[in-house]
Amino acid sequence: MADPITISLDAMGGDRAPDVIIAGAALALQRCPDLRFAIYGRAAAVEPLLRHYAALRDASVLHDCEVVVQMDDKPSQALRKGRWKSSMWRAIQAVRDGEAKAAVSAGNTGALMAMSKFCLKMIAGIERPAIAAIWPTLRGESVVLDVGATIGSDTQMLVDFAVMGAAMARVVFDLERPTVGLLNVGVEEIKGVEEVREAARILRESLQTHFEYHGFVEGDDLGRGTVDVVVTEGFAGNIALKTAEGTARQISEYLRAAMSRTLMARLGYLLARSAFDRLREKMDPRKVNGGVFLGLNGMVIKSHGGTDAEGFASAVELARDMARHDLVLQIARHRIEVAGPEPIRAGALSA
Repeated sequence: MADPITISLDAMGGDRAPDVIIAGAALALQRCPDLRFAIYGRAAAVEPLLRHYAALRDASVLHDCEVVVQMDDKPSQALRKGRWKSSMWRAIQAVRDGEAKAAVSAGNTGALMAMSKFCLKMIAGIERPAIAAIWPTLRGESVVLDVGATIGSDTQMLVDFAVMGAAMARVVFDLERPTVGLLNVGVEEIKGVEEVREAARILRESLQTHFEYHGFVEGDDLGRGTVDVVVTEGFAGNIALKTAEGTARQISEYLRAAMSRTLMARLGYLLARSAFDRLREKMDPRKVNGGVFLGLNGMVIKSHGGTDAEGFASAVELARDMARHDLVLQIARHRIEVAGPEPIRAGALSA
């Protein structure tokens, strides 16, 4: 068996914590026996749950934390009341102190990002973090970023996101030169806001050593898998993510209703059940649950707050894979190789 990997868990984060967190960790452990856990949460709530999962209990250390960051707390409020005491902060701190390789939380996204930036700091030369998601496509999977960390990104941020996303794609998909596209309202070079057009110029002219810049891509290219990495700012990326998840659930409900409407439909479902099961598996948002915080000096994974045990297990397994590949180190090296140690400034690389 491979060397154990310790993941720190914010057991109190999410809509159904700690039940879903503990059940999801137990499921992840079944599938990945090399996992170990540092669990941070209220002992009175977590200990009774661990009694039902003997293997997880034996593979974990529980740290009692009385302070819980609420889902509606403002980031500044969470920092004031949660620093050094909350389950969220201590899970992140375990990564900073080398006690865990990655932290996973289903809690308040804004608070998690604020605490992660404050505790772990940014990789040298990277100004703002991004949340990257693994996106299922007709061609396989793509990396899409940012899906909610930075609203209104400027040119430098978009270029940084491209560099970080390409590094992640190289690790996750084992690609030597992943293709990168900028999400835009059209593929023509004259379209889009100035920041996106300037980022495109820098990527096209100066930053193609470790990846191939494809050009602009549109919304329908995400599902097609036109490129390995799709770069956008957080507002558009988050809307695209939530729209895709909602559409998947909508289609699933349509199919379920159609297959149960008549006797012939039910018979047809039974005859094609294996095909429908594969479709359901492919469209299940839980299978790709987990946003990777890129740009930090430590690995943090954000799970959806309303996910179930299967979804949280997926986030834990993603954290394990990112830690196994030492993604933070790969991004830092990749960025220096591409652009040097200084922040990427518009126009600075084209001379």
